[in-house]
Amino acid sequence: MGQHLSYRSKNPALNSKIFNQSLARDSSDIMTIQGTVDKTAMALSILLVAGYFGYTSFSPVIMMGGFIGGFVVAMVTIFKKTWAPYTVPIYAVLEGLALGGISFYYEMTYGDGIVLQAISLTVCILLSLLFAYRAKIIKATENFKLGVFAATGGIFLIYIVDFIMSFFGTGISVLNTNNSSTFSILFSLGVVVIASLNLVIDFDFIEEGAEKGAPKYMEWYGTFGLLITLVWLYLEILRMLAKMRNR
Repeated sequence: MGQHLSYRSKNPALNSKIFNQSLARDSSDIMTIQGTVDKTAMALSILLVAGYFGYTSFSPVIMMGGFIGGFVVAMVTIFKKTWAPYTVPIYAVLEGLALGGISFYYEMTYGDGIVLQAISLTVCILLSLLFAYRAKIIKATENFKLGVFAATGGIFLIYIVDFIMSFFGTGISVLNTNNSSTFSILFSLGVVVIASLNLVIDFDFIEEGAEKGAPKYMEWYGTFGLLITLVWLYLEILRMLAKMRNR
């Protein structure tokens, strides 16, 4: 338990200080692990349905609208966590539309089956890490969290630099899906590993919330954090598979 309390999650949606700010006073209205699991299943179902629509009715406008709208709703959720029961389903719809569009692009560009492979790998990683965490095979120790924190921060710094460079007509080559070099693929594999390990930290956050008696709406907030990580993981797997298909 002490390890829980001393950690601040790298995921901006999941920070242990939240629990100190909003503990449930009514024992009948507290966050539970099962409640979070149920809401995560619901949110993922919404995301998949919206994703199917975005895929079968591909439109760049819908795709960009999903990404922009999802970002706005995510910011609202982070700063107004009590709204999570309402904003998280909306976020799932918008991200589903965006992911459906980008999945269509990858499928048309890199060949049949890449989307199914990415979805399958994402689900397998989620279930495998959940099993490993529950079986105590992987423990979210302080050193583990700090290592994932540093690696995740470094990755996002690289993406920010690449984004800035794009305004000058250039970029970081290892991020380009057309770069199928061994180093580029290994870099993507490393990013997938780090994104996967963030799931363990998300599980730890949810477990901490249940232990500390956080209010019921934090189940939706924990679901929100998981969705953020899963979306990132799926996109990174798509990027890695695209590079591999270019070899």
